[in-house]
Amino acid sequence: MKLGQTKPTEGSTTKEWRRGRGHGSGNGKTSGRGHKGQRSRSGSGGKIGFEGGQMPLYRRLPKRGFNCRNTKEIVAINVSLLNVFEDGAIVDIAALKQKGLVSNPRDGVKILGNGDLNKKLTVQVNHFSASAVEKINAAGGKTEVV
Repeated sequence: MKLGQTKPTEGSTTKEWRRGRGHGSGNGKTSGRGHKGQRSRSGSGGKIGFEGGQMPLYRRLPKRGFNCRNTKEIVAINVSLLNVFEDGAIVDIAALKQKGLVSNPRDGVKILGNGDLNKKLTVQVNHFSASAVEKINAAGGKTEVV
């Protein structure tokens, strides 16, 4: 069977209603709109969400949360994870991705000071916590903000 050969199931589709084709069609004269009233007039589509003057659903429901347009999504990594690198290595975002410590750097990478660092590393990322800078410097390494 091919997609071009498929047909709707029996009875699921009906013929289109041709309105305004005389009394014999059962849909002549007012074309199923009835007499008078807002919905009988032309252009009575109304705007989306209008409920006849009743408070519309989108205004009845409470607002939830807040999305700040200026926030940045920063990926955090602890100092203890940097022990994966060799002594004297330069650790930048590309190196972190290669080792699998960061999959998507998003708006930046920040090194946090949780854990201990045993290697002398030059770390080049966007942000550092104060304790992370202390631990990297204590191990004999350098911190550079990119």
